[in-house]
Amino acid sequence: MSLQDFEPKAEVTAAIAQSVEATLAQIGEDPKREGLLKTPERVGKALQFLCKGYHEDAEAILRSALFEEDYRQMVVVKDIDFYSLCEHHMLPFFGKVHVAYIPNGRITGLSKIARVVDVYARRLQVQERLTTQIKDCIQNTLNPLGVMVVIEAEHLCMQMRGVQKQHAMTVTSDFTGAFNRQETREEFLKLIKG
Repeated sequence: MSLQDFEPKAEVTAAIAQSVEATLAQIGEDPKREGLLKTPERVGKALQFLCKGYHEDAEAILRSALFEEDYRQMVVVKDIDFYSLCEHHMLPFFGKVHVAYIPNGRITGLSKIARVVDVYARRLQVQERLTTQIKDCIQNTLNPLGVMVVIEAEHLCMQMRGVQKQHAMTVTSDFTGAFNRQETREEFLKLIKG
């Protein structure tokens, strides 16, 4: 679902807008100020888009483009941009996802891997869970010989507030099957750094 295909629900927009208007007043703003008049509605629509992953099925996306193929080497899709909202402060975190899998008789369309990332990223998240959800979805749907996911991200909850560390990067990884072998993991890490 692209931005052009996304249609926010009017009743959800109205409910969120009401809460946002109250929040604006609580922080000392005037929700009736010209620049803020449409802000509650905009936030209502934006939050629905930013959290649209709750209404999408990642496994169905992978199944929609499954192909029988006798290929048993590593397939890597790297540098997949993602944007998510941290569930603790509802502030953005963003970065790159790198995914590898070793097929076991079936492959999927490459764009479907990026779509899976988007489905899970477009929910309130923590990076650790996001990493595992992507890995589990690919493992459960394709049943490959192994899957590995690495995520590198910046978290605005660490940069804008709290410890305010502007250049901190968080890296998470998770893997199954063939990636339990150190040499297989090292091959993947070499490919994503090259």
